[in-house]
Amino acid sequence: MKVLVTGATGFIGNYVVKELLERKSTVIASSADKQKASKSSWFDAVTYITFNLESFDDGIDYYQFFNKPDIVIHLAWEGLPNYKSSFHEEINLPRHYSFLTNLIRHGLTNLTVTGTCFEYGMQEGCLSEDIPALPDNPYGRAKDTLRKKLEEFKGQNPFSFKWIRLFYMFGKGQNPNSLLSQLDRALATGEKVFNMSGGEQVRDYLPVEKVAENIIRIALQKNINGVINNCSGAPITVMDFVEDYLKSNNKNIILNLGYYPYPDYEPMSFWGDIAKLKKVVNNE
Repeated sequence: MKVLVTGATGFIGNYVVKELLERKSTVIASSADKQKASKSSWFDAVTYITFNLESFDDGIDYYQFFNKPDIVIHLAWEGLPNYKSSFHEEINLPRHYSFLTNLIRHGLTNLTVTGTCFEYGMQEGCLSEDIPALPDNPYGRAKDTLRKKLEEFKGQNPFSFKWIRLFYMFGKGQNPNSLLSQLDRALATGEKVFNMSGGEQVRDYLPVEKVAENIIRIALQKNINGVINNCSGAPITVMDFVEDYLKSNNKNIILNLGYYPYPDYEPMSFWGDIAKLKKVVNNE
């Protein structure tokens, strides 16, 4: 099975590529920066093809360009974590849609794309894939619109299509501005106090290794298509999440709760329904 992974050098991409190789898949890895990719542990085990979406040309057959992959796992997406930037709708959306439809028009039959829990907008509680998407920021709207446009395109150009909504993840290599990255820095430098929000938000966290494993399970099967949540289904407050992390690493630091305001682009309490994800796992 020949699998193309775009965004291969990203936080999730690195784990997806390594997991695919462990499963003995033939991997074509792509990103915009070959120098960065060359430092990855997996570089010599894949076929690496440099590609920057800024240089997209619809006159090129990208299915042929990427050696006719059996499956594409599209992780690439620029401009994060600036969720409120108009760049997502004005630049990313048309660019990614054109690229993916080019692959399909030229022969791709199996596509998996990562979306976001922000497609659900400000809805609270347990979020299942069958509730309406109500995105409330440019990033969420761009992803949701891309999904809808690909579904419309699928009507005239049939292909297997999985849309994976990612929730919160953590692990080695995550964004330096993420919660645990900041906490690790504070611990490493011997800070006595860690400034954070009130910590009462309820979230859905999953280790990035498990996120990557789920992405591959979803992508490699054809029985369950459409939108699929990729999350734990286990709600936890941010404060409890941080305290559990400290305890598991035998670390101590004073939590200065309420230092930062709660973000205005996400609801206070939400997590994912994993019934559909369980079907994917159970049907393997």
